Amino acid sequence: MDDIQATYIDEDEEDEDCATTATATANGVKHEPPEDHDHDHSEESKPSSDDDEEDPPPKKQKQLSSLTAPSLPEENQATEQPISIAAAAVGATETPKIAKKTKKKNNNVWTKPTSRKGKKKAKATANNAPTEDPVLITPVPRFPDKNDDSPDLKICLSKIYKAEKVELSDDRMRAASGKGYRMVRATRGVVEGAWYFEIKVLKLGETGHTRLGWSTEKGDLQAPVGYDANSYGYRDIDGTKVHKALRETYGKEGYAEGDVIGFYINLPDGAMYAPKPPHLVWYKGQRYVCATDTKEDPPKVVPGSEISFFKNGVCQGVAFKDLCGGRYYPAASMYTLPNQPNCVVKFNFGPDFEFFPEELDGRPVPRPMIEVPYHGFDSQTENGVSNEKKH
Repeated sequence: MDDIQATYIDEDEEDEDCATTATATANGVKHEPPEDHDHDHSEESKPSSDDDEEDPPPKKQKQLSSLTAPSLPEENQATEQPISIAAAAVGATETPKIAKKTKKKNNNVWTKPTSRKGKKKAKATANNAPTEDPVLITPVPRFPDKNDDSPDLKICLSKIYKAEKVELSDDRMRAASGKGYRMVRATRGVVEGAWYFEIKVLKLGETGHTRLGWSTEKGDLQAPVGYDANSYGYRDIDGTKVHKALRETYGKEGYAEGDVIGFYINLPDGAMYAPKPPHLVWYKGQRYVCATDTKEDPPKVVPGSEISFFKNGVCQGVAFKDLCGGRYYPAASMYTLPNQPNCVVKFNFGPDFEFFPEELDGRPVPRPMIEVPYHGFDSQTENGVSNEKKH
């Protein structure tokens, strides 16, 4: 009985072992019959380690595969991992393209396709279009007005183009000054032709002196005639001529109180060599000189031009030659020491002269300065609109 029972026990154990083996085989894992617990643990751990060594899935690959595909059995993971990696690589390369397309779509949504191109074309057209020259305006301290000269008036001494210390008579034909040289000039000047006027020295006093002659528009009014390159003077002391503050011997002797000095100028075709007159404007209550360029043209010499001085009808010779083109005005400067009476001179623009030149030595006969026409203008400019009347 004991042998039969032992046989049954062995058969039952064999059946259990077979069932275990069958179950393991169905799951794809083969297990040896267990002989020892420690041995079983080592045998079970070896297959798992072998699987990891054969194809250890990287951590990043698992994450990408888990995001792109559902979890699969271990056997299928080994075959589908390359697909997931390739898909991830393709996604990485295509991501910037997708973003770029999205950005382009946003631009197309918010901006019209032709609006930006139109702006560029408009800019190019604006740059290529002809533009007007910039206009520069500079404030000027003095500005001609109707009270100083007008077509109804005759030539006289200017109330504007004079030093403040110079005093004028009511008829604006006499000038007086003291305490240093100051200059005054006439309201009208000449550009071409031969012209003549006279000045009579009414009063010099003990300390008075004069420098008389011609001055351009740029002559310094706070200095004597002949102080700079813009004026030519005749000095009472020893009759020297003065230009650019340089004195040169000219007449045989000077002139004194009571003498009449004649002034002759000849500018043949002087208008061809004269600089362009400044464009004076009145803009927003301020006086300005309007110009398109700050650079000035160099002065041009008038061929055959000259200035001569006469003393009581006697020519003192040619004082200056080859004058620069421009408009020349009769001018006078007076001087006395402080606390002394003013030096006084009187202008005579014709036609009745005390000593009209009789001997000119072939020079053109001059015209009296009283015949110089009015050459001023009335000009107003407001907000870029100019209304100018030239005379």
